[in-house]
Amino acid sequence: MKSNFMDNRLTGVSVPLGALYSEKHPCIGEYPSLSEFALFCKKSGLKIIQLLPLNDTGTQSSPYSGLSAFALHPIYISLADIAEFEQTYNENENFKKKYDGFISQYGFKNRYDYDGILNTKISLLQEIFYNTKTYKDGKADENLAKWIKSNQWVKTYAVYKNLKWNYMQASWKTWLENDRQKTPEQILELWNTKAFLKEHLFYAWCQFIAEKQFTDAVKTVHENGILLKGDMPILMNEDSCDAWANPEFFIQKLRAGSPSDGENPQGQSWGFPIYNWKELKEDNYSWWVNRLKCASKFYDAYRLDHILGFFRIWAVPEDDVNALNGHTEPYAAIKKNALYEAGFDDDRIRWLSQSHIPTSVIEDITWNHEAAHSILKLFCDKLEGEELWLFKKNIHGSTQIAQTSLKQFCTAEAEEKIKQVLISYWSNRTLLEVSKNKFVPIWTYGQSVSWNSLNEKEKKLLQDMFSALDKKNESLWKKQANEIFSAVTDSIKMTACGEDLGVGIKCVPETMLNHKILGLRVVRWSRFWDKEKQPYVPFKDYTPLSVVTTSVHDSSTIREWWDESLCKEGGLTVFEDKTDGTSDKGNGAKNNGDADKNAFTEENGTSNSETGDFSPEIAFELLKKCSESASVWYIVPLQDFLYLNKKYWLSDSKDERINVPGTVNGFNWTYRMPVSIEELCADSELTSQINKIAER
Repeated sequence: MKSNFMDNRLTGVSVPLGALYSEKHPCIGEYPSLSEFALFCKKSGLKIIQLLPLNDTGTQSSPYSGLSAFALHPIYISLADIAEFEQTYNENENFKKKYDGFISQYGFKNRYDYDGILNTKISLLQEIFYNTKTYKDGKADENLAKWIKSNQWVKTYAVYKNLKWNYMQASWKTWLENDRQKTPEQILELWNTKAFLKEHLFYAWCQFIAEKQFTDAVKTVHENGILLKGDMPILMNEDSCDAWANPEFFIQKLRAGSPSDGENPQGQSWGFPIYNWKELKEDNYSWWVNRLKCASKFYDAYRLDHILGFFRIWAVPEDDVNALNGHTEPYAAIKKNALYEAGFDDDRIRWLSQSHIPTSVIEDITWNHEAAHSILKLFCDKLEGEELWLFKKNIHGSTQIAQTSLKQFCTAEAEEKIKQVLISYWSNRTLLEVSKNKFVPIWTYGQSVSWNSLNEKEKKLLQDMFSALDKKNESLWKKQANEIFSAVTDSIKMTACGEDLGVGIKCVPETMLNHKILGLRVVRWSRFWDKEKQPYVPFKDYTPLSVVTTSVHDSSTIREWWDESLCKEGGLTVFEDKTDGTSDKGNGAKNNGDADKNAFTEENGTSNSETGDFSPEIAFELLKKCSESASVWYIVPLQDFLYLNKKYWLSDSKDERINVPGTVNGFNWTYRMPVSIEELCADSELTSQINKIAER
């Protein structure tokens, strides 16, 4: 089922829930904060609020590292809005002192303290829970019992959370074997164990409170004529409750990632296990369907993160230090018999599919032949009569190389160089044997020794095989996505929006269109990357079935974009389309290197008559012009709207980012709006400006 929201050209705002700041919620944005923010949106003519994921992520601040596909994050619970709060506050002096200290210590700052707020809030929630009828009676009260009955997933979640608490938040993979592997029946038995029932009920109660507060806020959002758009990360944390309780739905030995590219020559491994789509299909995709049904209680629309992963995922062996030996899942393979028929015998196949390491590459570092042999013997077997070595069968990944000490054979400096060489050779091959006698080309095969040793005829034979695989893969990926979308997204009454940045697979746009899944157009990345000067796609030629935005949570804001790129060749004030109406082909790879300001102005008609620093006037012109794109929805980050009034700017635009990819620190994901919601509501000039932009 699909909603009819796509029939209207709407404008909205994206903001992390934790970023919301009001007088009632000074430490972190909380579920009731949405009700207050909805009033500002209504005054501003905004019709959509888009949030980042709100799932429980435990000790990790990244909202894309969920510990549960179903549980809401307790960090966003408003303590003061819990029924038992007032009694606890008035009767428990220690609680009163701790709560007042919490408000004082974690009151408004430009970035909130995720760990401090979470740990203190959980402790305070426990204190309030002690005052509930559920705790005093040792069993769920009538309302909680009814809620648990309708949300059976919470039993597994509560057992998992309590175990994790007892193991001091350590990964479930480090737990005792009896706790690492439990059947659904054993989990249910543990849930009902009287000794742990109160602990389990605490986690269920937190979810009950979170859902009630969120549901009340959603009701207010809707009453103000505003839609709520959520965010559905495609992947789950390997340490999640879901991976623990449903191991059949995940392939833990493979990690999702991306292949080698210009910015990431080693590829990327994101650390999340890939799905076992075969098992999910046999279960009628019930886990995914239930996940979306749960989300549909709150959201009118949702963002599907990394939608390409529903077609195919780049699967990286968990034992590798990089993503070079990854492959797509699903995949079409070259069978060994086909290589025989092409004239490649066993020796040639071995040459193509296994790394051959010359003694000399290690000896050139050790300057000692015996030491080189001793080191190679740790990982390899020597070919008889040759100074060439093959990795042993018990070497399952390059992590084994990285973690083996070589200090008895060489200096620390030499050890590091040797490991780098051996790890490089681990990926130095043309073919990857993904399963017995089934091969796929390694992504970087053109750089391998074996490929460059082939004659032109041999290369042509293999390239023809690779081309045939590409066609088969395209068919496989399209089939898989169609099956998943038909069973999952088509059955839920929410508008699906796919994050399709960097997608170069022909079947993706067509399949998304068939299932009425909106694409994503980020202005700075919507360009004709294969043309001279990489011109921007004209706004009028954007795909109608899409969401256009000025910035995303992983990018800079429009101010930083201007400061670092757009201003270099002139101002950005007005737009006049000067193109011939070329169709939209610009949803290509992200590339926020040196954005070509001149290309942007040529394609979108921006005047160069004014130059200078970024200003509220420039912000308005850019935001207004983007609103004229053909995309059905236009959703702007709150920070970009706040550039309409200079008093809301921070001194450094970099501090206004939500996340800096590739970094892990307390800065990421902890952004807070620099002004209270009450002040924004009172700023009639700002709301008037946003209204003008929102008119589409």
